[in-house]
Order: sequence, then structure tokens, then C-alpha cells
Amino acid sequence: MRVHTILPAPQLRQARLQLVEQGISPAPVVDALVSRSWHRSLAAGLSPIGRLDCHDNLVGNSLQRARTLNHELISHSEPVMEYLFEQVSHSHSMVILADAQGVLMHTLGDLDFLNKAERVALRCGASWAENQRGTNAIGTALAETHDVEINGAEHYLDRNGFLTCAAAPIVSAQGQLMGILDISGDHRSRHPHTLGLVSTAARMIENSLVLFACRQQILLQLHTRPEGIGTVAQGMIAFSEDGWLVGANRKGLEFIGLKHEDIGATLWSHLFDLDFQRMLGLQQRHGHRPCLLHTPQGKALYAQLHHQSRIQQKITHCAAPAKDALSQLDSGDRLWRSAADKARRVIDKGIALLVTGESGVGKELFAQAVHQCSLRKAHPFVAINCAALPEHLIEAELFGYVNGAFTGATRQGAPGRLREADGGTLFLDEIGDMPLSLQTRLLRVLQERQVTPLGSSTPVPVDFNLICATHQNLRQAAEAGRFRSDLYYRINGLTVELPALRERSDFQTLTERMLQEFAPDMDLGIAPEVMSAMAAFDWPGNLRQLSHVLRTAVALMDAHESQIHWVHLPDDIAQDLQSSAEHPVPSSPAQNLHELSRNAIQQALENARGNVSAAARQLGISRQTLYRKLP
Repeated sequence: MRVHTILPAPQLRQARLQLVEQGISPAPVVDALVSRSWHRSLAAGLSPIGRLDCHDNLVGNSLQRARTLNHELISHSEPVMEYLFEQVSHSHSMVILADAQGVLMHTLGDLDFLNKAERVALRCGASWAENQRGTNAIGTALAETHDVEINGAEHYLDRNGFLTCAAAPIVSAQGQLMGILDISGDHRSRHPHTLGLVSTAARMIENSLVLFACRQQILLQLHTRPEGIGTVAQGMIAFSEDGWLVGANRKGLEFIGLKHEDIGATLWSHLFDLDFQRMLGLQQRHGHRPCLLHTPQGKALYAQLHHQSRIQQKITHCAAPAKDALSQLDSGDRLWRSAADKARRVIDKGIALLVTGESGVGKELFAQAVHQCSLRKAHPFVAINCAALPEHLIEAELFGYVNGAFTGATRQGAPGRLREADGGTLFLDEIGDMPLSLQTRLLRVLQERQVTPLGSSTPVPVDFNLICATHQNLRQAAEAGRFRSDLYYRINGLTVELPALRERSDFQTLTERMLQEFAPDMDLGIAPEVMSAMAAFDWPGNLRQLSHVLRTAVALMDAHESQIHWVHLPDDIAQDLQSSAEHPVPSSPAQNLHELSRNAIQQALENARGNVSAAARQLGISRQTLYRKLP
């Protein structure tokens, strides 16, 4: 929270005018940090009033190169920025990330409080360094390498006086200044806790950067209280295998009384009373319990030591935001993850995405997750199955119509699905089945970015991200004349192919997730022999088929059963699994699993001398299931 009182705007303008025209320093009337920034702005040759020409703003390829160079900063900041924006989303504010030169790399937020020129100034590529835009939270935080709040007339340039801004530096594990996190909004909506909020969010980003940069090192988590370990307030210090300090967050350095300059030149033995190797041994035996360490100055700290490859980070709601929607779907398959990574990179760059793959691989679910990862996630996701719409209605459904456009049209008309997607994402599923006549109109919409409803001659602008999906080979369809080649190249900005279930390496994880979804209050598993047969099966219906099978199996289980066996599977699926040449069911005189199941029950009853409960326990099923299976 800010300590220095913010002076009224007229008094601030008068103090600044005296500095510019008479060289009279505003201190101690004005906050010392603001005063220093005004002096730097004046020395840069800036005038508080008049036109500002910034010719160094990055656009096009130059901006893309800058974003590529700052990929690590952006990727670790974006999830935190989304979480931060949720906290300020109704306050007419923006969350902004700038690089170490003050150039805006990523923004989220409400632009309604800005006019057209000001919106340009707060777009990616614009520079807010002090020598270009005078005193402002981003540029001044860069110059001071400290958390900064600049409100209203404290800005050096009059034209920025409508803003209130709070910014905090982001530094790497080795102390390098990487960028600035900022919240900017209308100065009338200033909140005294905004600086604290943005400062906490910057620490979250720094913690993420430390974990990533030191992922091959040994990580020490520290706090003065054991409950503080795993929270955003914890200290994090990384050591090499031989005990040298190689990285840290700012809180960690504060706890042990060091600075970033000490990184690379300090041994564990100079910091703590407990031997490094002994600490490693203790944590291997009692890794879940913090150890008490003491510094040479006698300060007591609770600590946990981890090899980064084995770290289980305790995350609280405020310590780190949830993973994005694509990450939540990621269950470890390399091919699927590659498709997700590519889609995540292009979705906000105006590039159409074409998702291909066999029927049932989850193309629509993937598209929904991509939408949720985009800057348009607060706007509609409109999904249209081009193969399911009647051909005589598809044009009206897509493009909308006005009153009286055709017989049966509603009196008020209809906007059409394309206009419903305005501002969000349009998902065209099975686009390969769209009639050729309609492909021509869709191509025109994508080229002109406007829709003309049926019965009208007035085009309506539309703006959406485009994702298409198909199980067909559109290139071959275009070569055969079944699909317009110009439309194919328009929708094929980037093609990603989702792997078939039989090609994925994460089958067990997928089944575990589905079982958790279908029975969240039960700890269900699959018998090893059943899982082995399922993992070897081709699954022609892919994820859709597997989902139906598992949902049915869960429904057929009794309340006290916890493992899916052959008896819980639909008969046709059980027979298909049995006949799989690669993984046959264990040899039996039975000809199919229905007979195998019946014989197993009869044998169990004989072994148990007719005791149904004992036979059920032997088979691993409930008495009710056994009774159902009896002939």
C-alpha cells in the first residue's frame, strides 16, 4: 500500500510546471520517486504538453521477433495475468506485461475507458519507457527496479493524466530484470490495494520462472513458519549438486540475507548450520516434513529440499492459477501435446486452425479448449456441424435472414450462427460435408469479414477466430473437385492432426480420468487383464467409443464394487476384446466371454460349495452382480 499522500491534480501540475520552466525541484512536496522520474523525463527532452510522436513502436515482424525473444517471460506470465484480470475485470482496468525495455508484450482487459488514440498507445508493441512517455508506472518501475504506483497528474505527460497505474518488476532466478507487470485504469477508479495485488502477481511469475530455470537443480523451499512452504510467500533457493547457490527468488534471498550478486559465489555451508548431504538424507526419509534450519545469524527457517524432478509443489488458490484449458486435457501423449502447443501459439494471431483426425478423437472438445485459451474466451464459442444441417436450411442457419426472406421465416428474422460468433470463435465441424454452393458464400465471408443475411443487401461486419474440423482429406477432396481449393487454403492457416486412440501413449491415464469423471465419489479401477486387453484394442470409435464403454461399465457396477471386470462390459465389446489377435483373453474352452463368465461363476460356486457370498469374493464381484450373471 502506498504511504505518500497523492496531492491534488492542480498542485501536482503547478509543481511540474515550476520544474520545467524554472528548474525548481518539486521535492519534498511531491513523492521522491515521482520527483526523480520527472527530472529524468525533463532530461530526456520531453514536454508535458503538446503532441507526442513515438516512432519506435514495434509492429509486424519486429513485434513478433520481440515476443519470440521474450517467450519465456510471456509463457510464465499469461496464466497469472488471466488470474489477475479476474480480480479486476469489473473495474475498467487493463493487465499489461512489458519487456525489459518497456515495450508492451501482452495485454488483457477493458478498453472502454480509452479513446481511439489511447487504445493505440496501450496495444502490444507500444513503448512505455520513461524516455518516450515520461513518468508512468511501467517506465518508472523499470528505471527504479521497484514497485511503483503513478496516479493521475503524477504522470509527466498531461495526456496520461487520466490513468492510474501500478507496476512491479519481474526478475529472473539470477536477478536479471525480465519485464514489468502492470495494472492500468481510469484514475477515478483507483484502489489503494492495486499495487499490492500486482506485486503479489509479479512474485507468482517470478516463482514460476525460478522453478523452470532451476528445474535440473536442487530446490530449497523456505519460510519462517512450516505452513508457509508451498505458498506464494515462500522463499525458493536453488543449489547445484555440490552445494553452490545457483538461483533464488527475492523472498528466498531476503530470508538468508543475501542479494542476487551472491548467486554463484555462495556455498550451502556458509548459509545453514545443517550439513548439505545430511539435509538431503533427511529429506529423502522425511520429505513430507519440513526441517528446521538456522542461519549463522541465528535465524530459524523451516525448509524442504527437493530434487526438481521429484518436487511436488503445494499450490494454493492464490499461489498459482489453474492450468489453461488445453493443459487440463493433456494426459501425456506426445502427439496430442504437439498439436495443442501449435494451436495455443496461433489462436490469437488471426490464423485459421484446421483440426483433422478420425471420428471420435475429440476434435470439438479440442476446439473448445483452444477457444478457452484465447483472448476471446469471454465471448461465444459457436459450434456448427456442417454434416448435420438440412441442406435447404443451412444457408439461413449460417447467414441469418430478415423478415419475409422466405416462406416460414420468423417475423423478427434471425442473426445467423456466423453473427452469433462475433467477438468469439466459430467452429465449423465436418466442414468437408458443406455443399459447394455454400462454400462460395463462406469464402466471401472469410475474405470480407462481413455477412449479408438472406433477404437483405446490407452487409454486417463480423469478427471471430475460425476453427474448422474434418475427418476427411480436404486436399484430396479439393483435387477431386468436391471441395473448393481456395476455401481449403483460406481455412488451412495451420493444420493439426489429433492422434487416434490406438496411436496414443496415455491410454491408462485417459481411462483413469474418464472413470473419475463418471464416478467422482468412487475410487474405481480396471482389472489388469481387462486393462491389458483394452489397451491393445484398436478402438475404431476412438475416445467416443471408450467413453461409452466405461460409462456403461460404471452403471453396471454395484455399490460396493471398485474394479471393472469382464462381467461389467457390454457383451459385444467383451467379444471384440476377446477376439483381438494381439492380446487374446487367457485360454479357456469357452468360445466367447459370455460363456467364459458363466463357466467362471459355476466353478466359483462349486469351489465355495454353493456359498454365493464366498463365490462372489473369489470372483471379485458383488453378490448382486453374481445373481444377475447366473443362468
